[in-house]
Amino acid sequence: MTLYGQEHIERYEATDGAEGYEWRDDTTILILTTTGRRSGEPRQSALIFRPHGDAYLIVASKGGAPEPPAWYLNLQDNPDVQVQIKGEKFAAHARTATPDEKPQLWQEMLEVWPAYADYQQKTEREIPVVVLERR
Repeated sequence: MTLYGQEHIERYEATDGAEGYEWRDDTTILILTTTGRRSGEPRQSALIFRPHGDAYLIVASKGGAPEPPAWYLNLQDNPDVQVQIKGEKFAAHARTATPDEKPQLWQEMLEVWPAYADYQQKTEREIPVVVLERR
């Protein structure tokens, strides 16, 4: 069964990732909690990720939509986020990969989810790679 949206988040949290950590095509999922830029309320997203040294990488693709995902706009206003990977929860600082870092990090994420290349072709905006650094 493939989980999506709020159901994915709820099942992941309820089972400490036993349901929802492993997703489609051998990808793994984390739960990112940002602070809503307008509401100030916590906002959660289930996102494909990849470890990168002591950090984690995620991609703000929104399937190649012309606008970035809300979670990315939220972390631009407040980069202090919460991350859950399986049963582990921790605070992190989110930052957009620099222009020097991005080509390598983008390739790493394409290895995890090749469809990111298709998403980039669907939009004129440059899809960001986000680095989550533990606090």
